[in-house]
Amino acid sequence: MAISKTLIASLLLSLLVLQLVHALESQSSSNQLSSNSGNVSESKVDCDAACGVRCSATKRPNLCKRACGSCCSKCNCVPPGTFGNYESCPCYASLTTKNQMHKCP
Repeated sequence: MAISKTLIASLLLSLLVLQLVHALESQSSSNQLSSNSGNVSESKVDCDAACGVRCSATKRPNLCKRACGSCCSKCNCVPPGTFGNYESCPCYASLTTKNQMHKCP
């Protein structure tokens, strides 16, 4: 009985350590991505294709692609999907109009 309690406790402790390591790795990778978002990285994003996907569900695709294209050229990234997901591209999310609304779709 004591061995099984010890085994369970050690397994739980191991899982906790693994979770902490995973959280630290993901935090350091997101810090590296945000530090590279200001400069043009070595891999250039295909803005036309990325914005085509991003604007595929909108009622005004030409307007959406134009706004998305200007944001993509400045940030070299476009969030995945057709809406939201701004956390994957902080530069894209931070661009605003003069009325402090999101510039990028």
